[in-house]
Amino acid sequence: MTALPKLDRIDRRILAKLQVDGRITNQALAEQVALSPSACLARLRRLESVGVIEGYGARLNPWSLDASLILFVEIWMKGHHPADMARFEAAIMDIPEIVEASSVSGAFDYLIKVVVRDMPAWTSLAEDLIARDLGVDKVVTHVLMKKPKRFMGYPIPEN
Repeated sequence: MTALPKLDRIDRRILAKLQVDGRITNQALAEQVALSPSACLARLRRLESVGVIEGYGARLNPWSLDASLILFVEIWMKGHHPADMARFEAAIMDIPEIVEASSVSGAFDYLIKVVVRDMPAWTSLAEDLIARDLGVDKVVTHVLMKKPKRFMGYPIPEN
């Protein structure tokens, strides 16, 4: 992995503005961060090319879709051999209902976020994870009841 560049005050202001409004025009962004449009665009392209900005997209309301059950799932692996972990990680990449996965420290190995239509859909998916010889030992499910705070972006320290 390439080391990310040190971000200066203007880079941080650009990132903060983009997290609030990813559809902002370069002209408006340049005005808000006190740069010329060409200088702003050059900084933006640099932040994209080095991986500080990973992409752009819309935040969707999952309850407005046909996926009404959101789960946080603890995955406990049988072993911790790197090949076993890599096999599991590769397999979950092809499961669209798994919308996020993190390898974590602590009692379990992965915390995944799953969005499915209903409990039978989750039951089928969970059984498949265990049956596919991916090294999964145990699956512990937590159902999202409500979302008092939605992810709106990462904190961007001043420096």
